[in-house]
Amino acid sequence: MKAGETVYLSTENHQVLTFDYADFEASEQNYITKRVHLISQLNVTEESGINKPFDYSNWLLLIGVAMVALSFFNLTQKTKKPYLATGCIGLLFLIMGCANTQSTTVLKKMAANEIPFLEAVFGAFEKVNTRHDDKYFYVESDGIPTHKMMVGITNWQQQVPINHDYSGKNAWAIPIHPELSEKPMSTKSNFMKGAIAIAPNGIPIFNPLNNRGEDANTIGELDQWGGHCGRADDYHYHLPPTHLQAKVGKDKPIAFALDGFPVYGETTEELDENLGRFTSDSSYQYHAVKEYPYLIAAMKGKVEINPRTRAPENEIMPQAKTRGVRPDLRPLRRAEIIGFENLAPQHYSLSYKVNSHIHKINYGWDTNGNYTFEFVNPDGTSRKSNYNRQ
Repeated sequence: MKAGETVYLSTENHQVLTFDYADFEASEQNYITKRVHLISQLNVTEESGINKPFDYSNWLLLIGVAMVALSFFNLTQKTKKPYLATGCIGLLFLIMGCANTQSTTVLKKMAANEIPFLEAVFGAFEKVNTRHDDKYFYVESDGIPTHKMMVGITNWQQQVPINHDYSGKNAWAIPIHPELSEKPMSTKSNFMKGAIAIAPNGIPIFNPLNNRGEDANTIGELDQWGGHCGRADDYHYHLPPTHLQAKVGKDKPIAFALDGFPVYGETTEELDENLGRFTSDSSYQYHAVKEYPYLIAAMKGKVEINPRTRAPENEIMPQAKTRGVRPDLRPLRRAEIIGFENLAPQHYSLSYKVNSHIHKINYGWDTNGNYTFEFVNPDGTSRKSNYNRQ
């Protein structure tokens, strides 16, 4: 699959890898272009080949009007009996015709996202860089928020937050011109892979349901800020980061969904089934709520789906990718994370408790992509592991 200048390839283990199109040789680029063209032709259904349903509404209205008129004329001629039935049938045709015309959905044209407003929202965080083209507003970050992380997790897979390069061609992309979807896609049965929104501090927001369809919040997987780490040691939220309102302001979005619509904090306004509402300026916005589904019950806007993914683990494109440095680990039973400290730039210490015994993980990285992990036992003994991000 090729999207823009990024090529997506799948391994035998169904792991999706990303490459820059420019890195391939000319012969390889030619092959990729031909394959993309072939796939696009297979996926496109020509309009001429579609058997469109015939619109009977106008004919129903026309026949109904004619029958009612005929019945009324004959009633004035005092020949009632045969034409009372005709008039009733005509009224029935009119009702059916009106009902059929009202069933057509007309989607409103949404206002474009204003670049200065987007820059102001994301500009509240110094570590975040932004840029834009005609289609997308791009958000760049290192994947590490300035607030503490991980404290409060009681269902832990032994992952810790490390940096990830969400920049350049791997930046997060927000549509500048959001469009309404005819059939909003529910987050209860979709998007259990990857992000559904991006917070102003450059941290992605995932579906409140984990990839097993469980509410990550209720089963203890999330910290006090509504986040945790994925298998690539990537920190992300699963809950709306309402705590960011202290930085951006209560009148500003706490995120932007990947369909282009903003996500605000809680409100007393009435919300639709998608947890959003239309505004007076021809826009649409989501809001956070305290209970599941917490935010974005369904994607009100149009989104492109990664063709290599399938519901419920389908994924919105474009989507920034993570690159882990060590193997993902298994859940650690009875563990509770009780502390997290930033010891120095790019160096952290995470404390967790198992059966009242306190363990620590001291870890960090340098500018050359070398990562060091020290696992400290309750008795003071430790072991180290070193990794390099290629």
